[in-house]
Amino acid sequence: MKVRVKIWIEDDEKNLIFGGGKTEVLELIDETGSISKAAQRVGMNYKKAWSHIKILENNIEDDLVNTNKGQGELSGSSLTPKAREVIQTYKILQHDIKKYADDRFKELFLKDNKEILNIKDNEK
Repeated sequence: MKVRVKIWIEDDEKNLIFGGGKTEVLELIDETGSISKAAQRVGMNYKKAWSHIKILENNIEDDLVNTNKGQGELSGSSLTPKAREVIQTYKILQHDIKKYADDRFKELFLKDNKEILNIKDNEK
């Protein structure tokens, strides 16, 4: 057995602002140099990927993606330093919460290498 956690960030109205999916889109933009290619790799259309980026930019009040409209090598997209900072900060949060959940799960459920859930089932 192991514990699973999923981390995301919402605004006060419970709208998704940032999470694993948006992190993946940003990382793929960085890797591919293209919003379109990044969107395609995660199975969404360009408009939805751009919408995700704009929602996050509006909430952090900073640009995350630089777009260059041009021909050939002059076209493409790249991440701003702020985008890299947001990705890194989210990954730190995700890692810390996962580690805490793993440690706490072991403490509560796997005492003395005996699964406490099995012990409780036998007591019924």
